[in-house]
Amino acid sequence: MSETAKSTETGLDLGDAAPEGAGYRVLARKYRPASFDDLIGQDAMVRTISNAFESGRIPQAWILAGVRGVGKTTTARILARALNYELPDGSVTQPTIAMPKMGLHCQAIIESRHPDVLEMDAASHNSVEDVRQINDAIRYAPMSARYKVYILDEVHMLSGAAFNALLKTLEEPPPHAKFIFATTEIRKVPVTVLSRCQRFDLRRVDAALLVMHLGSIAKKEKIEVEPAALALIARAAEGSVRDGLSLLDQAIAHAAGKVAAEDVRQMLGLADRVRVVDLFEALMKGDVAAALKELREQYDIGADPAVILGDLAEFTHFVTRVKVVPSVADDVSLSEAERKRGRDFAAQLSIRVLSRAWQMLLKGVGEVQASGRPVAAAEMVLVRIAYAADLPTPDEAIRSLGEGGETSARPSGNGGAGAQPATQSFAPRYEAPRGSPRSSAAVSPRPADDPVAEAPQAPTLSIGSFAELVALAADKRDINMKMALERDVRLVRCEDGQLEIAMEASAPKTLVHDLQRKLTAWTGKRWIVVVSKEAGAPTMRAQMDARQAEIERGVESDPLVQAVLSRFPGAKIVGVTQNAPDTNEDEVPPVEEED
Repeated sequence: MSETAKSTETGLDLGDAAPEGAGYRVLARKYRPASFDDLIGQDAMVRTISNAFESGRIPQAWILAGVRGVGKTTTARILARALNYELPDGSVTQPTIAMPKMGLHCQAIIESRHPDVLEMDAASHNSVEDVRQINDAIRYAPMSARYKVYILDEVHMLSGAAFNALLKTLEEPPPHAKFIFATTEIRKVPVTVLSRCQRFDLRRVDAALLVMHLGSIAKKEKIEVEPAALALIARAAEGSVRDGLSLLDQAIAHAAGKVAAEDVRQMLGLADRVRVVDLFEALMKGDVAAALKELREQYDIGADPAVILGDLAEFTHFVTRVKVVPSVADDVSLSEAERKRGRDFAAQLSIRVLSRAWQMLLKGVGEVQASGRPVAAAEMVLVRIAYAADLPTPDEAIRSLGEGGETSARPSGNGGAGAQPATQSFAPRYEAPRGSPRSSAAVSPRPADDPVAEAPQAPTLSIGSFAELVALAADKRDINMKMALERDVRLVRCEDGQLEIAMEASAPKTLVHDLQRKLTAWTGKRWIVVVSKEAGAPTMRAQMDARQAEIERGVESDPLVQAVLSRFPGAKIVGVTQNAPDTNEDEVPPVEEED
């Protein structure tokens, strides 16, 4: 977008001013660039095109890609103007990027009415017939300009047959013809077309640069706009100059005077950025009451719950970036409060806490958007984050158990009973990075391995049999390992510190590695677990099933049981319960029958 509609240095009138008596012209059209000097945020492309024009290396086709509002169509018109730039005195005879004043063809090209510069919307003219018309007309020389220029906007909308019909003409056009394509979906353009064009990817405009650009336009319009309001507009524009100018237009109409940050927030349904930071602080303290109160207050003044969570996620991302790259906090599109408090949070919070908050917020935004009661869903998301803010990570929990046998007490203000938000201090939450111990005892560095391997050295324990090993897994409450040992492992040899096994086909692929690692942690000594080629003994589950079957066969052969079975045809034994030790041996074991 242009930084000025009229160049006071050169006296260049770009025709942006609306004719007298005409309707209002929106800012996005009024300040549209008309030369390469007016483009902002596309320095790499401007430099390449400038060098190509100066050296005479002008290709037959360009393709301009980028998101909406970064200047693709505008750049195409500037290119067409530079290709056909001529002055009435005949002093310019070659294409040039230096266009100090309006040439013979400039005004008509800017207004899209020049007969030799043909703009076509490929979204509505995407058939082979439309391309055939181009192929037929391109053979004729231009009427008055130096080049006949074809601008195809949204070229990715052409059909496959239309692209194929264009290929030959695009590769070898007449010397007097040039093509300029623009697209927001560069991946949908066939590679056969891309290979015949010079490609330029137009970048999103940096927020700081967009703030300066919007401020200069507001000054030209004699509209007073707060810097914080410009920052909000630039952030909402997401790098699109056209979006930024459209929002500025809307904000001027909304405020009907001086444009304040509060006006922009109300217009966009945004939460106050300072209040978002306050909400973030309450969450990191674990103060649920304060967080829910802040959410309700923002909701009552019109903020969308999903937008509030989105702003929280954005601020969490900002704090994480500041922690990794401190210079990020120098962004002028952010308020001073955001920059200062963002640095403080980055110094006190660990990456793991920030990552956990980011993941929960990212999931929470989707939940709120899909919920029939958005504010209730947002409150539940905040409750989860506030409680999780005080939870130790798995490695912290294991280390604290190994060091002291019990975890440290939860600080007040975690949302539980007796919380005192008014007197809660923010400092204890950040007394050390989240990976550090909460006690004052020093902890030596440890390798970044899995949590079990990081546990402190356990007392030495001897294992003499496979049954003891299974019992140890049950004692450690590792149900998955116990079941795997009983169901999937066939014992070959078991000695203290060494285990040789064969495995069933259903065994997990990581069973050997997990077993060796856990045995080492549980017994305090190194274990070697190997897989043998021998068949090994039956699994413990198979042995138990065999014993149970033998018991059932013995019960079935008992004369009394036989008498019962014969008395009730169709009955069968489905289970046998062992008698208690003090049961009279002469009594018949109880038999469960099934009709």
